[in-house]
Amino acid sequence: MASKVVVCGVGLIGGSFSLAIKSALAGRQDIQIVGMGRTRAPLEQALQLGVIDEIAADWAAALQGTDLVLLGMPVGQMGQVMQAMAPHLESQTLVTDGGSTKADVVAVARAALGDKIGQFIPGHPIAGAEKSGVGAAKADLYAGKRVVLTPLPENIPEDVKAICTVWEICGAKVSELAPEEHDRVFAAVSHLPHLLAFALVHDLVQRGNADQLFGFAASGFRDFTRIASSHPEMWRDICLANRKALLQELDAYMAELLRTRVLLARADSVGLEKMFDTARTRRDAWLDSLGK
Repeated sequence: MASKVVVCGVGLIGGSFSLAIKSALAGRQDIQIVGMGRTRAPLEQALQLGVIDEIAADWAAALQGTDLVLLGMPVGQMGQVMQAMAPHLESQTLVTDGGSTKADVVAVARAALGDKIGQFIPGHPIAGAEKSGVGAAKADLYAGKRVVLTPLPENIPEDVKAICTVWEICGAKVSELAPEEHDRVFAAVSHLPHLLAFALVHDLVQRGNADQLFGFAASGFRDFTRIASSHPEMWRDICLANRKALLQELDAYMAELLRTRVLLARADSVGLEKMFDTARTRRDAWLDSLGK
């Protein structure tokens, strides 16, 4: 395990990564976690909460003697951050990220890091929450959760294994996908659900009786729209970065809604029940698999 770790973007993902390492390696006195970020206030909060050990003012200082960097900022900021850090990246330093899209991050990494691209092992922890910021960070966020690595041809197996080990120390289960396959999969099971939750709440907000609607909303609405409390900037960047795959999933879902509308308009009780039963059966089987 690395001795000096830099976390850039000490929010939910980066802060939880830091806390997980601190918790798992509590007996190690040589672990030093350094925070970087756009603004000072969240870093000061992270320092006060014990999420990080110190704040670095610039990349030259942050990367001196660093073994590992986690980039935890929204994907739209990755390119600018990588360009800033590239000149100071030492040969022993490995870099990974927590971005929810991968093909775009890999593209900006290649442009920014050049011949140092082999030091970047892209990753995506599947462990978000609807709340953001360092105050929401917790040491067990990754316990039992999946982390997807999307290794590059330039990565050497030992480095990929090292990043895998770090996430396993945090309690995660690590899988691998190609960047493009990753983006297609998560457009369907993550990005589309977030887009739909935001859209539904936004639709109700625009209505003249919005207060009445929200006043009567209960647990079903709460559960369906939970992820609409997620970080708007982060999800703006994710949706735009993966818009090609997301548009395909949105079109497929709109077609499914039209089929559902036809069933409803025809009062097709058999068709509706069959659709509901198929969906429930598959979802229940998925939930059962999570307990294994």
